[in-house]
Amino acid sequence: MTGYLLKNCAAIIVDDSNGPAVRRNADLLTSGPAIQAIGQNLSQEALPADTIVQDASGWFVYPGLVNTHHHFFQCFVRNRADLDWTKLSVIEWLDRIYPIFSRLNEDCFYHSSVTAMAEMIKHGCTTAFDHQYCFPRHAGKRLIDRQFEAADLLGMRFHAGRGGNTLPKSEGSTIPDAMLETTDEFIADCARLIDSYHDAGAFSMRQVVVAPCQPVNCYRETLVESVALARDRGVRLHTHVGEGESPVIQARHGMRTVDYCAELGFAGPDSFYAHCWELTHDELRKMAASGTGVSHCPEPVYLVGAEVTDIPAMAAFGLRIGLGCDGAASNDNSNLMHCIHSAYMLQCLTASTRAHPVPAPVDFLSYATTGGASLLGRNDIGRLGPGMAADLFAIDTRRMDYVGTRHDPLSLIAKVGIGMPTDLTMINGRIVWQAGEFTGLDEGQLFAAAEAALATVEF
Repeated sequence: MTGYLLKNCAAIIVDDSNGPAVRRNADLLTSGPAIQAIGQNLSQEALPADTIVQDASGWFVYPGLVNTHHHFFQCFVRNRADLDWTKLSVIEWLDRIYPIFSRLNEDCFYHSSVTAMAEMIKHGCTTAFDHQYCFPRHAGKRLIDRQFEAADLLGMRFHAGRGGNTLPKSEGSTIPDAMLETTDEFIADCARLIDSYHDAGAFSMRQVVVAPCQPVNCYRETLVESVALARDRGVRLHTHVGEGESPVIQARHGMRTVDYCAELGFAGPDSFYAHCWELTHDELRKMAASGTGVSHCPEPVYLVGAEVTDIPAMAAFGLRIGLGCDGAASNDNSNLMHCIHSAYMLQCLTASTRAHPVPAPVDFLSYATTGGASLLGRNDIGRLGPGMAADLFAIDTRRMDYVGTRHDPLSLIAKVGIGMPTDLTMINGRIVWQAGEFTGLDEGQLFAAAEAALATVEF
């Protein structure tokens, strides 16, 4: 059971459940999947023979980031300047881009997953939740199986959101017929995936979330059956809420989306929504009261050009908040580290218009770590401490980029931003990225295989 001793770390960001704090000039010891100790001058005597000692002088060591909303497959539909968000509403944009999504094949879903997870790992993300709702009929039903295969290849801790869309375009959705499923199809495959992959144990590397794509594109029964299955199997629930669809839900059901989901039972401590930028303070208070969480995805806010998500109000009301990259069709990258900086800067932009103050920079780091762990129902990831999963990343700060910043490791990522890959990323006690290379993998070969898969689709 290989372990690592990171010696002489310039700073380690720890959390004993009282919030993040900094340990200066300290060591960190791992054994197998877990952290064993953090402290100054940890003894190298009596360590197991397979413990690898790593000089970490100058390193800032952070808990691994936890991504709570993404669409991996969209890595194959990005950098499309013709799909101009600035001239389209969300619903109009979906109408244009879903037919493009529907052309992807099974290999595209696998290689786009490798692409997204590889970029996340490079930038310190150790746990990824993906909302995979695109199931073109020609691509088959084993798309999430292939995602688990991709996660295994890279060593990523992976929570798979089995999404789906059931409402036909003829009844008001934005979904091409080629991407539609019945409620029975969707629920049956959710159950299959839970039975095949979901591991609720400590240090689990594989979990499944029941995640119908969005209420605006699903029948009511789809959400009702999703709630019944998730509660029966003890798994999480997820969907898109508050990203421009509330007027449509109001017209269809006589209430906005938050109340609609609550009426169906799609709310509570086991549920979290993506986006939520258009929600009222009353709706945010209802979510907080029910324990429902929110995955804030800052990058699409720039593109939609509508409201900046009211993170200060969410924090003031006590909502559980995580961060997500969102799909690359609206973000164009899979860099959660960048999202921490982006999320903070967005709130600074609107600070003078808010009723509540912008949370401290360190809080944005917490949204991407302990906040994300909370949304995913994990108490073994998201912070560094003895007994926690050995999920972490390290940055060698002995560079010109960090002159004048090193006095405050807690605020560094939100306030300054990290403009390069990490020097090391560890997941479940295994180094998966170090010194510019994926452990045991050839990035050139991964790139070539992904490009070849992309070339099989005509857009």
